[in-house]
Amino acid sequence: MTDERTIDVDQFITHSPETVWRALTEPELLAAWWAPGDIAPVVGHAFTLDMGGFGQQPCTVTHVEPGRLIAFTFAEGSLDSTLTFTLEPEGTGTRVLLAHSGLDVDSPLGLQAYKGMGAGWPGVLARMEPALAEV
Repeated sequence: MTDERTIDVDQFITHSPETVWRALTEPELLAAWWAPGDIAPVVGHAFTLDMGGFGQQPCTVTHVEPGRLIAFTFAEGSLDSTLTFTLEPEGTGTRVLLAHSGLDVDSPLGLQAYKGMGAGWPGVLARMEPALAEV
């Protein structure tokens, strides 16, 4: 039996949902806080994220609710996981809920990713705030 796990991260950003949506779906803004890639909020859109030392990671958009949710496969052919970003308005800002699902902790790569990304995702999402200060 495969043991698949999900990393859940909850991050408050002091920018509007519209601005945070842009940070998730516009390539130049995505690159400013996370990774370069030609993302587009269109179901079926295939793109690659340049993860530096972790290589080029193929992705495909699987679900879009404009201004509210974007999901895409991540690291197709290796991790075969899914990233889902959900935006919820909160006061004058936005609550960003990230679910990184489908990590197979029975495999060495999946377990390494679960541990590393579990510790790393909060810091990655925190980089969105200063990146958006430049917008």
